This record gives sequence, C-alpha cells and structure tokens, in this order.
Amino acid sequence: MTTGFFALLLASTPLWAQADVEPLPLDEDNTHFEFNNPQSGIGVDVNDFVSVPACYVGNQNLFVVIDSIDNAVDLIFRPDMMTFDTTIRIKADEYQGRHDLANIMRPKSVGFCDGYVVFLASAKKDSSYLAVADLDGNIVKRLDFGCCTYAFKIFPDELIVMGRNPLGYDIIAIDMADGIENISLDPECYANNHYHVAKQADRIKQADPVGIGLTCVAVSVVFLALLSISLILKGYSKLIIKTQDRKAGKTNQAAAVAATPSAAQTSGEIYAAIATAIYLYNEELHDEEDTVITIQKVERAWTPWNAKYYNMNHYFNNR
Repeated sequence: MTTGFFALLLASTPLWAQADVEPLPLDEDNTHFEFNNPQSGIGVDVNDFVSVPACYVGNQNLFVVIDSIDNAVDLIFRPDMMTFDTTIRIKADEYQGRHDLANIMRPKSVGFCDGYVVFLASAKKDSSYLAVADLDGNIVKRLDFGCCTYAFKIFPDELIVMGRNPLGYDIIAIDMADGIENISLDPECYANNHYHVAKQADRIKQADPVGIGLTCVAVSVVFLALLSISLILKGYSKLIIKTQDRKAGKTNQAAAVAATPSAAQTSGEIYAAIATAIYLYNEELHDEEDTVITIQKVERAWTPWNAKYYNMNHYFNNR
C-alpha cells in the first residue's frame, strides 16, 4: 500500500506543476522567433537547421524530392489518392561528361514557399546557390554564394541559409520583404557572417611579424636535437667498448685456463721430453757436410730423340 501511495503521488506531481504555470500572453509586437515559439518566452528559435531531402505540399498535392542519382529536383504531382500523375524535373547541374567532380552542384535541401519551390545546391568546393522555381520547373530566381551550404529555413520576414566547411561556417540572412521571388544579394537586403579558422602560418605571422621568436625556436630545436644525437652516440660507443672488453676478458681467461696444465698433470716425463727436444733442436741447427766434390761423366748411346737432324726443316736440307 505504501508503494502504491508513493507511485500515485509521483504520477500526480507533473499535473500539479503544469496547473501552476500560466501560459505567456502573446504580444502583437513579438518577433517571428517568439511567434513560432510562444512557450520559450526568450525569443530563441529552437528549430535545427537540417537538410530536407523531400517535402510534401498538401494544398498543392505536390511532392518535392531530391534525386541524388540524376542530380535533380523532382516535382511529383498527386491529383488523387491513388495516382501520381506528373513529374517535372529541375536539373541542379550538368554532370555527364565532366571530370571536375568537386565543382558539380548537387541538391542539398528543398522547401516550398508562396507557391514556389525553393532548393539549395552546393559543391564540394566553396560554391553554392539558392534557386526559386515555379510549378512548371522554371527557375525564376537564383542566388549564388561563395561558400558550401547544406540547409536553409524560411521565416515570415527572412530566409536563413547555413553553410559549413572544414575550417569554419557561414550564416546567410536574406530579406524577404518583397516576396520569395524577389530576393536578392543587395547589401541592404543581404547579410553574411563568414567564420574561417586562420591557418597556422597566418597566426604565427600575426603574433610574430618580424620572425624573431620563430628563429629562436628553430635554432633551439636544431641545437637540442644535435646535442641529443651526440650524447646518444657517445653513450652507445662506450657501451659497445665495455661489452667487447668484457667478452674479450672472458675469452682470454678461458684460453689461459685451458692452456696452463695443472700441477697434478705435470710429471718428470714431461720435463724430460721438453729437455730432449731442446737438445736435438740445438744439435741439428747445422748439418755436417762433405767437402769432396765428385764429377762423373756419363756417356749416352745415340738415339733419334736427341738427333739435331730431325729438328731441322726439310726445306733447308734440300737446299
């Protein structure tokens, strides 16, 4: 029972809170922001700027749809409940046979105002336009912008276009006092807030026009880099020398231990063999030679092998 009572109390609390709040009176002098959002009371439009790929106009039985495949905006009429009769196509830009894909205008958002179709087309580079077309597909007004845009919103007294790029954004406000078909980029009827993040080089140039700070930083970085490299190489060389000396010491110690016989292995026979070898070496340094020279003449029988006759050319023998 206690749980049910608290649940009923929590459920009825929002009703009490709503009953205590009185609606704000509407002022005839309110701006369109307060008129569209009377409950806000602070004149802030809470609607988001989003791309609208399609919209439906009930009093015209008309669908306005973006065809991203053919790069166009289609006007689809619906004369009755079960029929889609006429389709009018408005090309946003020609794309066939073109290789500059970044410059092709592609439709981003559509809308409808005062019997005219409004659509926004933008390229990947800093270029876009807003077009106003009649129901026959004829463009009656076109405004070109030097920025990338993605969405627009129509208010009673102005049209706001939002732009966005990797380095900033754009807010474009166009006066609609003369109607949607008469909008223009005249300085008196047009306002643009362009924000673009400055490049790092421009920021450095602005902070250090002469370049003294940048020079000091560059020289310091190079000096510290060279000093670090020299210290690393010096430490590495010492480490290598110590490692090699350690390995050489271990090798020499092992060789000395292996070459030096122990006292237990040394005996008198070893000493006798060493002494005998030294004596024989000293005695055989100079051999005793006989000083008598014997010359013996050996006569050999004649053979054709050593006959000079066979070594001569027969041409000379015939002469």
